[in-house]
Amino acid sequence: MKKQIAILGSTGSIGTQALQVIGEHPDLYEAALLTAHHNVEKLAAQARRFLPEAVVITDESKYTALKAALQDVPVKVYAGMETLCQLVAAPAIDMVLAAMVGYAGLKPTMNAIRARKTIALANKETLVVAGELVGELARVNRTPILPVDSEHSAIFQCLAGEQGNPIEKVILTASGGPFRTCSLEQLATVTKAQALKHPNWAMGAKVTVDSASMMNKGFEIIEAKWLFGVRPDQIEVVVHPQSVIHSMVQFEDGAVKAQLGMPDMRLPIQYAFSYPARVRASFPRLDFRQCTQLTFEQPDTRRFRNLALAYEALHRGGNMPCIVNAANEVAVAAFLRDELSFLGMSDVIAGCMARVGFVAKPAYEDYVETDAETRRVACGLLGRHA
Repeated sequence: MKKQIAILGSTGSIGTQALQVIGEHPDLYEAALLTAHHNVEKLAAQARRFLPEAVVITDESKYTALKAALQDVPVKVYAGMETLCQLVAAPAIDMVLAAMVGYAGLKPTMNAIRARKTIALANKETLVVAGELVGELARVNRTPILPVDSEHSAIFQCLAGEQGNPIEKVILTASGGPFRTCSLEQLATVTKAQALKHPNWAMGAKVTVDSASMMNKGFEIIEAKWLFGVRPDQIEVVVHPQSVIHSMVQFEDGAVKAQLGMPDMRLPIQYAFSYPARVRASFPRLDFRQCTQLTFEQPDTRRFRNLALAYEALHRGGNMPCIVNAANEVAVAAFLRDELSFLGMSDVIAGCMARVGFVAKPAYEDYVETDAETRRVACGLLGRHA
């Protein structure tokens, strides 16, 4: 039987690469549900190519256009977030690839967990915002969460066969992004066009800016705590500009295991789809004749303040990571509209951390209220830090 996969965010970078994996293995996988927020043209093209059972456009104003674009294709067309949350629980779906960007991915992912669907998790914000809640929900429903981020997939692969062997620390590698060697003075004048030019990875605009500011790595630190059950002091970040080593695990005997490969997201996507098996792929191979130098540096949290703010949020716990995520979403959107400076993004995040009410033991409703309050506060702060 082919594995039936729902792709939440199929028109984004992860979603499109996931469909490449499905296209390469039509005997193993089938796209059962494809979703997008507003990209009607791309979603319609994907539906024609892969013929899923259904597609969902969460921006309800785009429903008529999508319905018209697919009127001659045997694919059911739906709209709205509530409908999406219902469809991920459909009995025919085996796995849900959570690849929506931002806070929006939390609710449908939780619904899929309740329906006991295997989760291939590419949406960092789900665990950043509500890691304790999501982890407990997965435990109660015995739902596996398989990491798709290249760093967390690397750690997951390094832990294979190591059940019962205590971890001393996990080591997340970071490329350092396009501004790794820039001074604070240079960072103050960074433009949107510069931030969107990542040296190693092809990603969507929001994730690319997060990588440039190192907030992406900050989110991965928080995510690692919930995925692997480690303490904040057991999570280390190392800057590795070549992006060949995707992450490492150090065990209590001092041994370090690392996962290496080309910087190609199709590899961790396919591993999540096929786990625990490995399936042959046509992706480019690592050529050690070309890869002659691997270097490592310590991250500079003075220049890349977002990393320090993420560690602070992780140590404080409660709803603080939710505050950081919401503030960052507002700040990045403002930066992409040329309404906020590159360094100003950290100022807005820190301002929200100081102003939004702290909840030590949040329930789901507290996360919803925290997200809304943080966005209000962040919008109020924007004018001060442009």
